[in-house]
Amino acid sequence: MTADFDRLLKEIRSCRLCAGKLNHEPRPVLRASATARLCIASQAPGTRVHASGKPFTDPSGDRLRDWLGTDKDSFYDETRIAIIPMGFCFPGLDDNGGDRPPRKECAPHWRDRVFAQLPNLKLTLLVGSYAQAWHLKGKLKPTMTETVKAWRDYAPDFIPLPHPSWRNNGWIKKNPWFEAELLPHLRRRVSRILKP
Repeated sequence: MTADFDRLLKEIRSCRLCAGKLNHEPRPVLRASATARLCIASQAPGTRVHASGKPFTDPSGDRLRDWLGTDKDSFYDETRIAIIPMGFCFPGLDDNGGDRPPRKECAPHWRDRVFAQLPNLKLTLLVGSYAQAWHLKGKLKPTMTETVKAWRDYAPDFIPLPHPSWRNNGWIKKNPWFEAELLPHLRRRVSRILKP
């Protein structure tokens, strides 16, 4: 299984499904190992991640690591944490300077194959509405806020989270239950899952 997964990851990292549809060369970014116990299902790389080739090397990564209660070494230990975005390549910027949605070709082509190679997952964090829509088909609430607020309904396999972007500061202030209830639970779960 490991050899098969290594081949799949090599295939993904050389993927060019979106070539010609972007204003830049595709650069698939993900981290995974068959031994991973926690998965971060995120949106898509941003400009800094596209440049670095390493997920969450930006302020949203700092915030996400704080939410999880992990340091960088633990966070980037792919033998324990897989980071699988909905779109592996930076989708470009929209007219307002924000990131475009993940490319639609990526998830249907790769996602089931990747998750079939992750047999040890104990928890998948659904970061943002795109990951929530994909993984919670038929169970999604009408809004992202309602979905995250209903996090207990998706236990023990999933915890939905808002995107950790600093653009969501207002959302966090309007939803104090997130920091008071969800984050302490999340940190306890992550700590238990990542223990050797």
